[in-house]
Amino acid sequence: MTAPVVHSLREQIREHILEGIISGRWQPGERIVERRIATELEVSQTPVREALRELESLRLIESAPNKGVRVRNLTAADLEESYPVRAGLEAIAAELAAERLSQDCSALQPHVAALYEADRKSDGTAQVRHTVAFHRELVRAAGNSVLLHTWEGLGIEVFTTLSIRWLGTVQQSYAEEHEELVEAFRRRDPDIGRLVKEHVLGCAPRAADDHA
Repeated sequence: MTAPVVHSLREQIREHILEGIISGRWQPGERIVERRIATELEVSQTPVREALRELESLRLIESAPNKGVRVRNLTAADLEESYPVRAGLEAIAAELAAERLSQDCSALQPHVAALYEADRKSDGTAQVRHTVAFHRELVRAAGNSVLLHTWEGLGIEVFTTLSIRWLGTVQQSYAEEHEELVEAFRRRDPDIGRLVKEHVLGCAPRAADDHA
């Protein structure tokens, strides 16, 4: 039997704060009080401070002397500037994972099917979740822990969700494009790195006004 995953106290606190930001409990520009969170969760301030430091590295919050910690005001540029970096990382991952995925794409296929279903239901939350999950599995297949850690450090799912909530961007799942990537891996396409890079650059959520 597989043992349950046990998250550290810091990770649990980080997820609690993260959920509060995504749900709107803390709005852009609003102060997050370390002591108040510690009291609420009945923990010391040290793991709360560590969790906040991690979220600051994800560019979700910002701190300033004598002003405390606040939720960052997310801009379109904050989201867009991560895509060239992400595209480069995933191009490398695709080339490293090409041999493995040419033999077994089972980790990718469920997310393609889920994207088609999310499109049918116009379920934006599921579109974000399964798009990110597809790409996470692609990067994981590269078998390079440094690459995966760097990719996850971009906070893609969180930033995409917040851009929809705060900026009114429109998430496009590109279900057919994801299916085409699976087929490219299966046929051992020699240009798989370039295909993945172009796909990622084309996946950046666009402002709702673009679809008006």
